[in-house]
Amino acid sequence: MGGDTMDGTKRQRRGDTRQRIQDVALELFSEHGYEKTSLREIAEHLDVTKAALYYHFKTKEDILISLFQDLSRPMDELIEWARQQPRTLETKQEILRRYSNALAEAAPLFRFMQENQAAVRELRTGEDFKDRMIRMVGLLKEPDADLTDQVRCISALFSMHAGMFLLKDVEGDPEEKRKAVLEVAIDLVTQAHGGTVVTPEAS
Repeated sequence: MGGDTMDGTKRQRRGDTRQRIQDVALELFSEHGYEKTSLREIAEHLDVTKAALYYHFKTKEDILISLFQDLSRPMDELIEWARQQPRTLETKQEILRRYSNALAEAAPLFRFMQENQAAVRELRTGEDFKDRMIRMVGLLKEPDADLTDQVRCISALFSMHAGMFLLKDVEGDPEEKRKAVLEVAIDLVTQAHGGTVVTPEAS
């Protein structure tokens, strides 16, 4: 190995290992439950020593927090982007489109959250996620919205979450299912905004 490229190669390999640990840990957490999965099992599945695993993550909680942080980043970027946009229906629809994409990329983590709600609730990251959801709802609903429209905006987000779990056992192309859920969410926010729902074909 050339000395001038060794640092870069090491950094790259370290990044790959961290990602592999996250992927395997999430798979085991989802399969066996967070509480029943040990660091030793994660190391065995990766075929690395526990010391090698410990280099990246000291505890199971550290792994879980890192997974939430990886999801939080695109959410924070989306919230920041939305705050700088005019509060129009078009902006709200685009928020939902971008959030739908972020959810699709984080589908395994969301499934884990659904199946391990008790473990998530005990972590500070669970509270942080709830705070982000409140901010997202605030971006979608108007400050003076009546209760029905507030419920529509909240339901738009939660229908996107629920769709990931409820539709996973329904036959069909995953991308088509994602688009169907997104369409329902957009319909809800459009109604809450006082707009008429227009299908893409009609527009």
